[in-house]
Amino acid sequence: MLHLAVSLDINPYDYEKYQSQMSSELKKEYCLIVAGNYFDETEAEDALRESFIDEYCESTGNFRVHNFDEIDVAGGIALGDLSVSMVEDEIFEISSQSSTRQMNEQRAKLLADALKRHDMFEEVRIEQIAT
Repeated sequence: MLHLAVSLDINPYDYEKYQSQMSSELKKEYCLIVAGNYFDETEAEDALRESFIDEYCESTGNFRVHNFDEIDVAGGIALGDLSVSMVEDEIFEISSQSSTRQMNEQRAKLLADALKRHDMFEEVRIEQIAT
């Protein structure tokens, strides 16, 4: 058996700088801007929920309204965390309304991939929310 020893000389300043950068990246909040042929927010929200609810029902066998917080749609974001608002005709913003589970860039990418997989919206893009 071969054992390798690796010595990493890490400058503590660089580590603190890296940790600070990563922390600020995680604090940035993102949303999805989606385009779809939906009349209003309610229609878009129903379209968003329908596929995830169907998947949940297939895997568990049942569904109740209180299950919205149990349905994981992407990286720890639950279906109940998402809110949909109309930006303009047929353009909607999907964001997280949870204070504990914000949508960082990675979660936004995972959610965008899920929406594309379910083919709910014609266009899906990620945008940083201005703070």
